[in-house]
Amino acid sequence: MGTVIWLIGTLVLAGLELAAGEFTFLMLAGGALVTTGASLFGIPLWAEIVIFGLASGALILFLRPWLHRRFRKPAALDTSPKALVGAKAEVLEDITRTGGQVRLDGSIWSARAIDPAFIIPAGEHVTVADIDGPTAVVWKE
Repeated sequence: MGTVIWLIGTLVLAGLELAAGEFTFLMLAGGALVTTGASLFGIPLWAEIVIFGLASGALILFLRPWLHRRFRKPAALDTSPKALVGAKAEVLEDITRTGGQVRLDGSIWSARAIDPAFIIPAGEHVTVADIDGPTAVVWKE
């Protein structure tokens, strides 16, 4: 009976971890899982509680900090021109078949439309579809 209770406790603690996301409940679920395995050998209740405490404490002290470092690492800053894809821009000079200009991320870029037959007048707002060298390839929303 104790094995089933520890297994249910494992599942409940793992479910709580989904809501919290801090790895604490996950470590407690790991301790309960270790205790589930130990309770299969028919050890007394006080030994199960000691095993749960030791296993959970060890997981919290050793595994949780490593998980925090691993999963809480900040994303790398992308400063390449490709990071501008999807950004909004304002048309400064009509975008025709031969080119045009847009204000993109605070600077002025040469631009061309995805469809060369399409003319985008100045003052319109466009979205950057691609960066082709020094030229922003844009489309009107």
